[in-house]
Amino acid sequence: MDLLSGTYIFAVLLACVVFQSGAQEKNYTVREEMPENVLIGDLLKDLNLSLIPDKSLTSPMQFKLVYKTGDVPLIRIEEGTGEIFTTGARIDREKLCAGVMMDARCFYEVEVAVLPDEIFRLVKIRFLIEDINDNAPLFPATVINISIPENSAINSRYALPAAIDPDIGINGVQNYQLIKGQNIFGLDVIETPEGDKMPQLIVQKELDREEKDTYVMKVKVEDGGFPQRSSTAILQVSVADTNDNRPVFKEKEIEVSIPENAPVGTSVTQLHATDADIGENAKIHFYFSNLVSNIAKRLFHLNTTTGLITVKEPLDREESASHKLLVLASDGGSMPARAMVLVNVTDINDNVPSIDIRYIINPTNGTVVLSENAPLNTKVALITVMDKDADHNGRVTCFTDHEVPFRLRPVFSNQFLLETAAYLDYESTREYAIKLLAADAGKPPLNQSSMLLVKVKDENDNAPVFTQPFISLSVPENNSPGTQLTKISATDADSGRNAEISYLLGTDAPSEFNLDHRTGILTAVKKLDREKQEKYYFTVLAKDNGMPPLMTNATVLVTVLDQNDNSPIFTHNEYNFYVPENLPRHGTVGLITVTDPDYGENSAVTLSILDVNDDFTIDPQTGVIRPNISFDREKQESYTFYVKAEDGGRISRSSTAKVTINVVDVNDNKPVFVVPPSNYSYELVLPSTNPGTVVFKVVAIDNDTGMNAELRYSIVGGNTKGLFVIDQTTGNITLKEKCVVADLGLHRLVVKAKDLGQPDSLFNVVIVNLFVNESVTNATLIHELVRKSIEAPATQNIETADASSPTSDYVKIMVAIVAGTITVILVIFITAVVRCRQSPHLKAAQKNKQNSEWVTPNPENRQMIMMKKKKKKKKKHAPKNLLLNFVTIEETKADDADNDRNSVTLDLPIELEEQTMGKYNWGTTPTTFKPDSPDLARHYKSASPQPAFQIQPETPLNSKHHIIQELPLDNTFVACDSISKCSSSSSDPYSVSECSYPVTTFKTPVSVHTRPVGNPISN
Repeated sequence: MDLLSGTYIFAVLLACVVFQSGAQEKNYTVREEMPENVLIGDLLKDLNLSLIPDKSLTSPMQFKLVYKTGDVPLIRIEEGTGEIFTTGARIDREKLCAGVMMDARCFYEVEVAVLPDEIFRLVKIRFLIEDINDNAPLFPATVINISIPENSAINSRYALPAAIDPDIGINGVQNYQLIKGQNIFGLDVIETPEGDKMPQLIVQKELDREEKDTYVMKVKVEDGGFPQRSSTAILQVSVADTNDNRPVFKEKEIEVSIPENAPVGTSVTQLHATDADIGENAKIHFYFSNLVSNIAKRLFHLNTTTGLITVKEPLDREESASHKLLVLASDGGSMPARAMVLVNVTDINDNVPSIDIRYIINPTNGTVVLSENAPLNTKVALITVMDKDADHNGRVTCFTDHEVPFRLRPVFSNQFLLETAAYLDYESTREYAIKLLAADAGKPPLNQSSMLLVKVKDENDNAPVFTQPFISLSVPENNSPGTQLTKISATDADSGRNAEISYLLGTDAPSEFNLDHRTGILTAVKKLDREKQEKYYFTVLAKDNGMPPLMTNATVLVTVLDQNDNSPIFTHNEYNFYVPENLPRHGTVGLITVTDPDYGENSAVTLSILDVNDDFTIDPQTGVIRPNISFDREKQESYTFYVKAEDGGRISRSSTAKVTINVVDVNDNKPVFVVPPSNYSYELVLPSTNPGTVVFKVVAIDNDTGMNAELRYSIVGGNTKGLFVIDQTTGNITLKEKCVVADLGLHRLVVKAKDLGQPDSLFNVVIVNLFVNESVTNATLIHELVRKSIEAPATQNIETADASSPTSDYVKIMVAIVAGTITVILVIFITAVVRCRQSPHLKAAQKNKQNSEWVTPNPENRQMIMMKKKKKKKKKHAPKNLLLNFVTIEETKADDADNDRNSVTLDLPIELEEQTMGKYNWGTTPTTFKPDSPDLARHYKSASPQPAFQIQPETPLNSKHHIIQELPLDNTFVACDSISKCSSSSSDPYSVSECSYPVTTFKTPVSVHTRPVGNPISN
């Protein structure tokens, strides 16, 4: 603990000693080309200023950069913290130290004053500028031409011009490369005693000028910086005749001194070089190396023939104290001789001292103003005296010429602080003209003088005083701009300008007010609006004209009185309310909100409905709207009226707003079917319709809106065979599968249309009658069937005919069998006649027929039973004879105007086999016919005569089947293909002579299958 305490005490004492010395130095390193606002150092920490003993400082510690007026400093200092940053000025080492030797270090110096005066110190900061690789090495020319004798021995070396890089150290020239040397030449780099790297071309193969006299290559130079920079030059080598000896300098290094006032043309030195050759090869040419600086080339002249160096321009030691001249002597060969001449320029006292005044207290128009209360040792300026001469010629002293309350205190070499040496008194002396003198120690001495002006400022020590510290006043709103409110006054105990008072508004004063700075009259420059602001609190200031000025403040309260200048304001210009149509009378529709920015009675608002509207009422105070009617959206969707709002001002003001009440739909309407128009309508469906075909479209509408009007369709009754399906969205009824014989007739579908209303949906149903048949032959019959369909239960279809007595059905069946038997006998007779006339080869072909059969419809499985003959039975019966022919049945109707369209021809391919015909009992009623089959004749009211039929032979076909159609028992009405077009009034499908309605002509034989309803008939 003692050790730490001792260390701390030592540090404090050291800091005190440093500060008592009055001057410090600090070194920093900064790289060139640094960007702006880069932190370099912290003087507060680096100078241990935090260890200063506590003192009662008149002001916080401040760091002030002291520099010559007009200069642009390369760094800046934060006055409060002492942090040093770079500025926007470019730090370029090559520019700052242009006159310094390449290998010398580059410095930049500034001074910083540490304030206040109690702890004042002057700090000299020296910045070492570090080089960066911001320059690429460059050859003196882009094309380098050298000449090499053709008898050059292998490994002979020839000097090449060196590249120049303004950077130093590793950032300077580091390496050379030969590009495309063609294996003839190589490159080596040697380092001179001065540290320069010189490229040398090496001959690697024998040269033959007659074979090739010119070689073109590239030389690349690189520095060692990062990133690495480089450049190239074209090297053109010419092969010359033999030159055996190169020049030799008598002295390779020469150092001479010459005064800086040496006149132009003065001889500096004479170089001597010899060459052992004779003739042209012995002629020596002197020239400066490209490594010689431009300044040296400008100041000195080299005679290329004699080697004499003379002064070319006046010398100035202060510009450059020494010059290195690298001289080359060449006889035309490739390896010139080298000699280094060092010229030192000696000083003479030819420069007068300079006085540089760097103000610590910022001057005003070149004059420093000091308060008469300034303490002793107040620092005014940093005086820097300089003399560019050397030694005693550059030693300078500085002093004042007469007695003044100021003194010069030395701080650094050739630097002095100008500070107060006594207290100032404004009443005795108001300003001082301080003459500064600077003289050097030369013989004779040279001197310089400069004038510094200091004005003493009178102190202002009394502030103005308001007659009223709190000012309250009122003004009605809507005043005229420029209205005077009151006059504010204050007094000041000082005299002169320090007693002259100016009146100002405080920073918190609103823009609505203005205060005359001379008279103190307060005015309202804008129209005041109580609704925007009722009270204004702000401060006014009274300031004297002293330096620095003193001021005081007072508080002002302005109260704005209300006037009825605002109409009631609706929250919306237009109100839209949405109410359900089942809202009860006197229920709440909505609320109208109105405001009035005025105050008191001026803001009391009453509401009313304009244009006497008995449908609605509005509460005058609360703004609640209630209906006096019951809503029905289907009758009226919206109601519109206007509401008036009126305030209670002495001169009242009012405004209106539009109110629209929209009746929101409630699901109170069932769907209504448009298609079909009634339950008694029907639609024809052709048996040949493909599955998936739309056969009918159900259309319903709903007077509701939205989801309440969205409909979904479904089949809820009828459709016992599932032959049809409906699309629930579109209402399209499509055929589900192919029609068969059993599907013919009238189909009843009970279709339901249901809306999507919430919470409860509504629905309606309709009966869709689909008549499956090739055509509508008797509309009256179909309408009768539809009527019976309506009366029947929804779960089954109505049969085509009414129920008849079993006796009547049996008679009809017997009549049909007798007619069929007669037809078969007639066909057999015709077949026998035809066979007798057939040729022998046709008869032989007929005997070979193996597959002759009768086919009867099987209503159970919809298959045709093939009755095949067995070979044994064939031998017992008569020989197999087939009659292949067509029986054409034509029907005509006498009283039909469109008889062409209603005539029918049934082309029945008949294949009769004698054996089969013999076995079939034509007198037996088929098992598929019930004794009580319906009598279709009751439905036919037409008085048309019975159609006539003629049987005509037609061209035989290859068909082997005879179609026998039955009447399905589960359809309301049956009609299928050509045979069903002429259905019997009884249930006998073979009695085609009693057809009582028009049919359509078919020329093409058809094959019709029936939906299975019973067991197949075996042979």
